[in-house]
Amino acid sequence: MDQNEFFMLEALKLAEISYENNDIPIGCVVVYNNKIVGRGYNRKELLKDASEHAEIMALKEACKNLNTYHLEDCNIYITLEPCAMCSGAIINFRVNNVFIGTENKRFGTCGSFINLLDMDFNHRSNVTFGILKEECSNILSKFFKSLRNKKKVED
Repeated sequence: MDQNEFFMLEALKLAEISYENNDIPIGCVVVYNNKIVGRGYNRKELLKDASEHAEIMALKEACKNLNTYHLEDCNIYITLEPCAMCSGAIINFRVNNVFIGTENKRFGTCGSFINLLDMDFNHRSNVTFGILKEECSNILSKFFKSLRNKKKVED
């Protein structure tokens, strides 16, 4: 297993926490010098707050642990392609490399729908897709299938 797969597996473990909390299962880790310095998982439903995305949680923890918001020397691993809010945060925190499990054709802003990370802002990030893509896709499919089944039971 290479280091990208190792860190994406750590993000997948966090996505499981979201799944257990009935949130869309997205996990994220921020890595500095091959060490995880920030962890996050989606908590929108749990906390009733639309800003509680995995990326935001992980980035904030990384800043606290590194005592800076300049994360140029960091990499971020995310199970699902970020939305506009999270891509904006990645730009503002100046994350160097973004590793994504699976694309989000509807809301993805790293190349699937639009690409904010390649625009001429104060910072550009390198993006790599497909790290443990099948595993990242499967947890999302399982979650949405479960939601559909619950809805059928309620109807």
